[in-house]
Amino acid sequence: MRFSPLRLISKTVQYVTKGPVPATKDVQLGSFTVGRNQPCFFIAEIGINHNGSVEIAKKLITAAAEAGAQAVKFQKRTVPIFYSKEELERSVPVDRAMLEFAIKRGVLPPENAARLQKSDFKDTTRGDYVWAREFTEPEYREIFAYAKGKGLLAFASPWDLESVDFLEKLNPPIYKVASATLTHNDLLDKVRSTGKPVILSTGMSTMEQINTAVNRLKPNPLVLLHTVSTYPAVESELNLKMISKLRYSFPEIPIGYSGHEKGTATSLVAVAYGAHVVERHITLDKNMFGTDQKTSLKPHEFAQLICDVNTMSTAIGDGVKRISPSEALILQHLRRK
Repeated sequence: MRFSPLRLISKTVQYVTKGPVPATKDVQLGSFTVGRNQPCFFIAEIGINHNGSVEIAKKLITAAAEAGAQAVKFQKRTVPIFYSKEELERSVPVDRAMLEFAIKRGVLPPENAARLQKSDFKDTTRGDYVWAREFTEPEYREIFAYAKGKGLLAFASPWDLESVDFLEKLNPPIYKVASATLTHNDLLDKVRSTGKPVILSTGMSTMEQINTAVNRLKPNPLVLLHTVSTYPAVESELNLKMISKLRYSFPEIPIGYSGHEKGTATSLVAVAYGAHVVERHITLDKNMFGTDQKTSLKPHEFAQLICDVNTMSTAIGDGVKRISPSEALILQHLRRK
């Protein structure tokens, strides 16, 4: 059967309006408030789509601000700690221009740079790629300041303990815990120790693991995101009813959605199910080099998603039957006849 976004949205609205809606405590994320009666909070996931370029990162930040997002998110890994020696040495094709720029920035280990130049950039590895896409502390400071100037919150998901120490130097307003690190208890403890609000993605996890992570992160303010961690995620696996289940399982925590699927229709459904936060990847060009580019939204797609969500959120209403002001005018007209 052909996928029908309108039919799915219709069924979704019918589903979520059954029964009482649990109360949700608002969470303060920087200057923004997230909660049941608050506007949807949009995160533009820049992630690694900047390819190690501050200028590309700034263009993506500008695009996110112009689209109407409230925040931009990056990813931080301590390369020698997060990746094994075998993984770093694995042969993979890497864009030459990206590597030449990384050498110019001075972020590649000297032995990597020497090998690449000796092989005319034909002997490339996974290690070359991951080193090239990491920002230095001064670069992070520059892009975080740029985002602040655009009215956006800027933060990142640390993938190891040392990355939390790195990010703390930048004093981010929020921490994001990626799905892949939901069971990394030492990392959860480290993030909790900062006292900052935490956004926790729940892909690749069980309800028991989610409960454990939530309890471990207390008492920090928390937002939970339903996620399916495949790139791209297919519609049949999105399981968007989990948003409702998370809302009832964690009634005091704002629930959101982090999408990796193609298109935007299913993200609208997520909001109809009660997502208070929507996170989607953003790119300047889906044909750019990088592992996440093709499953990201272009700036105009991100802007359209925000516009559609805001329209739909207004249209859903509160489920209380009443005569609308426009209908009242019609009734007055009919009574005069």
